[in-house]
Amino acid sequence: MADIVVVFHSGYGHTQRVAQAVAESAGAQLLAIDADGNLPEGGWEMLAAADAIVFGSPTYMGGVSWQFKKFADASSKVWYTQGWKDKLFAGFTNSATMNGDKVTTMAYLWTLAMQHSGIWVSMGILPTNNKAATRDSMNYVGGYGGLLTQSPSDASPAEMFKGDFETARAFGERIAQVARSRAAK
Repeated sequence: MADIVVVFHSGYGHTQRVAQAVAESAGAQLLAIDADGNLPEGGWEMLAAADAIVFGSPTYMGGVSWQFKKFADASSKVWYTQGWKDKLFAGFTNSATMNGDKVTTMAYLWTLAMQHSGIWVSMGILPTNNKAATRDSMNYVGGYGGLLTQSPSDASPAEMFKGDFETARAFGERIAQVARSRAAK
């Protein structure tokens, strides 16, 4: 069994719900970055022991939240020793608009993983992009490199779209499957 950690920041609870869905289906541990951009005690050790690390951040102003960025900057100590080299990585983001420049957040998460000499796990799920698609369809937002979810700015975390959670669960299952097959080799 692979050890998977979902490390995330959530400003309003939406990204946390996505993190929970990914973690539940991946059999992963949740590791929340707090409002000051810090990990809880033992957080760095959890990440060091993980076979796979999943990054999660809301997209604010076309990028990760400052709290996630603070965590990423602090990971330079791990980078220096290449402590996460060859770990699996994946990522997700949520924003209020359908596009919301999520791609720049995903590019940042991917770049962070590559800086750590990691191996990226893509979505592996085709988008639902036909006329029959509804907002509750799988991968409706259309991510390939990572999970993209959307929640209207006036929607509570409880009002998020069912299709985004189904996609999050499928993504978590994919991450777990890739981690298991890699561990078996």
